[in-house]
Amino acid sequence: MPVYEWQKSSFSNNAAQCLYVAAPDRDTIKLRESDDPDVILTTTPANLKAFILGVKAGEFDHFVEEGGARGGGEVAGCSRAPHL
Repeated sequence: MPVYEWQKSSFSNNAAQCLYVAAPDRDTIKLRESDDPDVILTTTPANLKAFILGVKAGEFDHFVEEGGARGGGEVAGCSRAPHL
């Protein structure tokens, strides 16, 4: 298995169930979850950008809103890390 330089969001603290991102080359983005690190999603920078723009536009809010798929307002296990 290749070794990647994984980066975690500053919103994640040391909690489990958060996403990590790696960019092994300029055309590839790798994503994985901390609770299942052997499962790796591969995408392109353009696809990730489109997804992030959709998140910022609120297209996926129903997954985290009250009564949505997750049933809560926060992603489980992830919170904003304090800036010192």
